Amino acid sequence: MENKLVQLRIRLQERGVKLWESPYYVEDLGSSDSAVELLAQELSRELHITVVSCKNSLLELQEHSLRKLAARREFDDTGLATFHVRCVDNQGGTAHTLEVKCALGELGSNLQRKIADKLQLSEADHVKCISAGRMVVPQATLKSQGLKNNQQLLVIVGQPDARGEALYERIRQIQRDVEVVVDSDHRFVDLEDQDGNVMFLPPHENRALLMGMSLGEKARAAMRRGHYDEALLLFLEADEKFNNCDSKFLDYVDNYALLNLDIVWCYLCLKNITQLPDAQRRLDVCERILQRSYGENFSRLYALKGSSCPERALIMRLQLLQGVILFHQNQRVEARARLEAAGTALAELKVNSEQLELLVEMGFDASAARLALRSSNGSVEQAVQFIQQRRQRLQAARANSDSERQLSRRLAQMQLDNDGRDWVHPRSVCRLMDLGYEQQLVVEALRRTENDLARSLELLQYHSSELRQGLPDSQAADEQMLGTLRGLGFKLPAARAALEITCNNLDRAIDFLLKSLATEEELNSVVERMSAVDNAATAAATGAASTSSSNAPATSALPNSSSEQLSVGTPSKVALVKSVLNKAKTELETYRAYRRFNEDIPDVDQDYLDLPLEQEEQLLNEYTQLLEH
Repeated sequence: MENKLVQLRIRLQERGVKLWESPYYVEDLGSSDSAVELLAQELSRELHITVVSCKNSLLELQEHSLRKLAARREFDDTGLATFHVRCVDNQGGTAHTLEVKCALGELGSNLQRKIADKLQLSEADHVKCISAGRMVVPQATLKSQGLKNNQQLLVIVGQPDARGEALYERIRQIQRDVEVVVDSDHRFVDLEDQDGNVMFLPPHENRALLMGMSLGEKARAAMRRGHYDEALLLFLEADEKFNNCDSKFLDYVDNYALLNLDIVWCYLCLKNITQLPDAQRRLDVCERILQRSYGENFSRLYALKGSSCPERALIMRLQLLQGVILFHQNQRVEARARLEAAGTALAELKVNSEQLELLVEMGFDASAARLALRSSNGSVEQAVQFIQQRRQRLQAARANSDSERQLSRRLAQMQLDNDGRDWVHPRSVCRLMDLGYEQQLVVEALRRTENDLARSLELLQYHSSELRQGLPDSQAADEQMLGTLRGLGFKLPAARAALEITCNNLDRAIDFLLKSLATEEELNSVVERMSAVDNAATAAATGAASTSSSNAPATSALPNSSSEQLSVGTPSKVALVKSVLNKAKTELETYRAYRRFNEDIPDVDQDYLDLPLEQEEQLLNEYTQLLEH
């Protein structure tokens, strides 16, 4: 039906036919059956379809045009905009198609409520509206978000999963977990290039990019399960995070190109063509970035890695989706060319199932094995060598980056108070320190030059005295605070370093120490110690209240190797213990969040390149057949 409608629209536009005007429609009389019948007879011969089918399609197009005309008149008279809402279920079937009226000056939350009422849903927050590839924000007006009268909206109302968990709640939990993991001071996630080398960006952009990439990973996990509604919502959330990055930077990273490609794939899997303009825009963005990375017509990529490289699967999917979009725009010649290119690539990317099974039996992951076979022209021996060599390169790159990662964490602790405004590039610090300059002077030089390596070197060579004068006075660890930290169970060297780095800020020193603990077991040990002290304090307070004759402060020795004791009878120290306990529990939650985040993420570093190609082949065959009609 969509195929017929596309062709009919083009024919009507070419002829200048307006189905909502005479002779096809007369005000007060309605549709003219004879005029529509005559037009159907003419067009059916041109399009090689039956007269009945052509007439039914014309009547459908006429009804759609009349609804839009009525909505335009109502908007002019009352200011109420009409939104054509298409609700989809998880598998892409249409659950509801409806019209909703709402003034453009109203908030997005009001539109959500009206749609929820139409769908007889109690929770308006569970209605997710998508307009032109963007989530409708509840707290902003529809006009400020660019919504217009007669606009098409895609609405996703998730169904409960096997555990009875609603889509909305899953999305919220994923967002919370990603935020916790990303804000864990690089303990769980870091930016790396494709070869495992750590990447450093200013804190704001680093966080935005990590948030976007992490949400994208969870979206791909949902896509692998066939949950395209969940995947699309997460991809759009990731898109918002990516857009907080510098626009020039986004034009040079493949991740943003692939995000746009994945969003269009979700549109297609949800059978949603209402977002066709946004799909076209996103594919254009994807192609522009990939061409910049891989060369015009991807020539640089093919020259380096050969035409059967894993990246070609992404290019094949791009060509396939471009062909689909061109088909729906009735650019059939161009669509055929794109689909043929996609078909050629797909045939060359297929791997032998027996070879794949053999590699899996050897103990290799199916995803890694598939990528290796594509990179090795189907040679099992070369595929094994490819996997082993890639693992070695990644291990070597990560080992070489360890010192830079550790320095980055130390510098982040020193810059907690300025929101990253004085951020310095850890790799530049390491390079200048390798030349023999001390860390404090190097950091000061890079701050002054905004990370200009050449100018920083000049300052260090010729103006080191001036740099040294600008350094803050170093502070020795406060002995009383040191005793407090020892009493809390922290080891002396770590406690001293924490106080020195944080300039004797006890609260920040405790944060530093807790984030420095290497394992979940160490954090659990802190929680147990603090809980014991807290319980002792509660018991002491209860005893003091019932025994008026005793007014001596209660003390409790912490169960550790330290000889210090922490007084827990003093209200300020009781509060300190509770603070440490709460901080430690919060840190423990980061481990739980990471486990939830990581539970459905494959342990394959190039998983985004692993497309089994079964859905792509099915889609290619479907649209190739449509082009024959």
